[in-house]
Amino acid sequence: MFTRASLLALGILAVTSPAFGQTLRVALNQDLRSSEPGVNRDGNTDVVMTNVVEGLVSYDKGGAVGPLLAQSYEVSADGKTYTFKLRKGVKFHNGNPLTSAAVVWNFDRYMNPKTNWYCLNDFNGTNGTKVVSYSAPDPDTFVLQIEKPDALFLDSMARTDCGGLAIMDKASLKADGSWDKPIGTGPFTFGEWKQGQSVQFDAYKGYVSAPGKERDGFIGKKDPLVDHVIFMAIPDGATVKAGLESGEIDMAIVPESDVKELRANKDLAVEVGTTPVRNSFILQTRDPVLKDVRIRQALAISLDYKQIVEAVTDGLGRVNNSPVFDTSGYFGDVEKKGFEYNPEKARQLLKEAGYKGQQITVHANKRSTVPSFPMTVIAQQMWQAVGLNVNIEVLDWPTQLSKYGVGGYMMQSTSYSPRFDVASGFEQISGDKDKQPRKVWDNPEALALIDKAMETLDPKVRQPIFDKLHAMILNDVPIILTHNRVSCMAHSAKVQGVEPTSFSYGVWGITKKD
Repeated sequence: MFTRASLLALGILAVTSPAFGQTLRVALNQDLRSSEPGVNRDGNTDVVMTNVVEGLVSYDKGGAVGPLLAQSYEVSADGKTYTFKLRKGVKFHNGNPLTSAAVVWNFDRYMNPKTNWYCLNDFNGTNGTKVVSYSAPDPDTFVLQIEKPDALFLDSMARTDCGGLAIMDKASLKADGSWDKPIGTGPFTFGEWKQGQSVQFDAYKGYVSAPGKERDGFIGKKDPLVDHVIFMAIPDGATVKAGLESGEIDMAIVPESDVKELRANKDLAVEVGTTPVRNSFILQTRDPVLKDVRIRQALAISLDYKQIVEAVTDGLGRVNNSPVFDTSGYFGDVEKKGFEYNPEKARQLLKEAGYKGQQITVHANKRSTVPSFPMTVIAQQMWQAVGLNVNIEVLDWPTQLSKYGVGGYMMQSTSYSPRFDVASGFEQISGDKDKQPRKVWDNPEALALIDKAMETLDPKVRQPIFDKLHAMILNDVPIILTHNRVSCMAHSAKVQGVEPTSFSYGVWGITKKD
């Protein structure tokens, strides 16, 4: 049993609370990768930083794009010109006013290759859309032009992995032009960061929410209702659980296996929801062994997905082998058909491929809030049962992410961050590997279909495209998707306003009783 002394030894209580005001203590399974939105990032960093920075547009709770720092926007008849009117009265955390000149400065920085913006290729024409110009005709107006119409351009601007195209004050950079810390417009300011331990955010008393009386994802009412938030890096799930039970942690994402026990504690509550996050095994199709599609197909059909998903979600999840997340309006009868569990056929495919027992290495990580490691352990047993020689290599998450970025793997057990638009979800894993090594699927026909789906938002046009892409990916097997993430947010009964969604680490609108 964990005592207060043992929690101190493990580092939870080493993070001291501010001397004044109400403090919310939130556990993260990993420290922030950086404080620079959309540059040196991962899933935790993306969502946590939405408390500090904001972009012109973002997502409502249903995944639709709407104005955030923009009061409104208009798209020209030819679909190439976007005119944004900025909200009045918005100020950066240092008191400087939000102006269109500040928006231009941020776009200059993002579009400069030296910034190493994660999404540059999605905006410079490398991966489709190309921004050809942008300007500030007056202090309240920002105008942007793209080379050709793109129905998903606003969605690209809102993406959390792109930092939401966060608009920050110039003072976010040091005098020499290097990164310092984010000075944004969000409900909390970026405070003290003890790297490897914790980061503190403080309520921005001058915050002005977008019009609207209700919370609505990233774009509704976002008032900071606690004075301070301390995000604590605690990779060990048992330590997180002990901290919740002792009251030293107010809020944390927990694994599905802990839900029943935590709900039995009268001092705690657990909110359960689903997200567009997709759990998967990705396969390097250029690997000497895995380039044979028959071996990839054998890997896919030798898995009993129902058994895997029930085991890693404690019965709370459901199988989904499609890139289309299971709560999407595009998740239809075609998408419900996944891989056939057929060990005998898997053995036959391996025989036809001339597989001689070559070792296949799978990278996995032990972050407590993702199923990477336990899912891989169960799958390994099933693969071995059909004669596949699969070895698990456990990596820390930054190392695994770095290898993913350069395509340096045979297989990985990983989770993809949310994409609310289905075409964007397919694009997330697809592309020219010579230009973007992190891409998983480079089938030319599939890439053409994805481009077509990005030209319109008409469901009648898009549904047949997504149906075909789903069938193709089951045949090509560049990725083996297992299920969508079940989000379980445990919190003290004194904490109110928690929403178990993709916005789980958005801590606006959350209160804490003394």
